[in-house]
Amino acid sequence: MKKILIINGHPSADSFCHSLAEAYKRGVIKSDAEVKEIIIGNLNFNPNLELGYEEKSELEPDLLECQQKIKWADHLVWVHPVWWGGLPAITKGFIDRTFLPGFAFQYKENSVWWDKLLIGKTAHIITTLDQPSWYYWLVFGRPSINQLKKTVLEFCGIKPVKVTYIEPIRNSTIEFRNNWLKKVETMGNKMM
Repeated sequence: MKKILIINGHPSADSFCHSLAEAYKRGVIKSDAEVKEIIIGNLNFNPNLELGYEEKSELEPDLLECQQKIKWADHLVWVHPVWWGGLPAITKGFIDRTFLPGFAFQYKENSVWWDKLLIGKTAHIITTLDQPSWYYWLVFGRPSINQLKKTVLEFCGIKPVKVTYIEPIRNSTIEFRNNWLKKVETMGNKMM
């Protein structure tokens, strides 16, 4: 049985991203997979990696539980908006505090190389934009995707990483949003 972890990176429970994460979860529930979720906005943790990697900082209970969920999962589904070209601050803080050396990767001594500790997992990024995705890619170089897909997930051994853009959200109609909720529910049912 496939194990799916949905990570909702929008800080607001009233967001369209929250509705998308719920739609994906409904789809997974209709399949024969197991599902767990992390709603980053509901976690109790300090998002600031105050000591960097110079000293080990103690993880809050919520982050320890999140690490257990990440270890458990076969497939990670990230749902987040793009703000200022990147991830919401709370999502970036979650990554900084959770995807740590010894958990997600491990630097090799006296080397520029590292071991990828999350090999065998796959991921799907579902992200909302206020602009067309082609513009985000051509003009800005899609920084949030490069960051999450390449320098976090693939850096830690998670691949392949699929990306779905839902855009443009600003000024979108109810019909547009409802159509996407149906599509995302289908993705969850097919575990895409």
